[in-house]
Amino acid sequence: MNLFTQKKPKISIIIPNFNSEDSIEETIKSVLIQTYKNWELIIVDDNSNQKTKEILLKYKKYKKIKLFFLKKNKGAGFCRNFAIQKSKSDFLAFIDSDDLWEKNKLDKQIRFMRKENCFFSYTYYKTFNKNKNLKKIIVPKKFNFNNFINNTSIATSTMIVKRFLDKKIKFTNSTSCDDYYFKCALLKKYNTALCCPLFLTKYQLRENSVQKSRLRNLYWVYVINKNYNKLSFLKNLISLISISLNSIKKYGFFKT
Repeated sequence: MNLFTQKKPKISIIIPNFNSEDSIEETIKSVLIQTYKNWELIIVDDNSNQKTKEILLKYKKYKKIKLFFLKKNKGAGFCRNFAIQKSKSDFLAFIDSDDLWEKNKLDKQIRFMRKENCFFSYTYYKTFNKNKNLKKIIVPKKFNFNNFINNTSIATSTMIVKRFLDKKIKFTNSTSCDDYYFKCALLKKYNTALCCPLFLTKYQLRENSVQKSRLRNLYWVYVINKNYNKLSFLKNLISLISISLNSIKKYGFFKT
């Protein structure tokens, strides 16, 4: 099956946003400068503070940007699911409100997906914080469900996926790792995800970030493995140990 019926298929780019006044503008700008032009940007604000909302409202006039403001805080998973429902494109891409894309990110990755006839792709990425670039992260060339549950190295902000109609493929409402089951469900549906081997995304590490709270992350991986992935206790335990070791290998003992 050939995925690419159009030369430049439209991509819906999804940003869940909460109190990101220090970073959201740079994230949006990294989308606006993309060399690939056939996209829409859907930003779902999760009841942020007024300063963040004022920054977002500056982009209300952009026809390619859709803004949605929630009246209650629902979590990143809810925001992403909401945005997917509002999207209409052939492909979905994701970027967090403190991450950045290289200007040719979409163009290079779509070219790769066309060449490989790929439903689900991701890329290498670089980590950074406010002070400096930290590390280049080289991830495996491909994943299936069985190896992904032991090595969760697909960064959400690097992903592009073929649009799907299966309502079971969703982000969870967990306070951490809401994207973990989403990737697991995609891998069950599409069997394989392939890596576009280029450094096209910059992933921000924050000392107070939920994503860097390893114990909390492992707790939610355990819950999701048990309740959604239906893993046995032994497989779940192996998953937790492997994910923890791979996290240390990627990021070191980054303080949380």
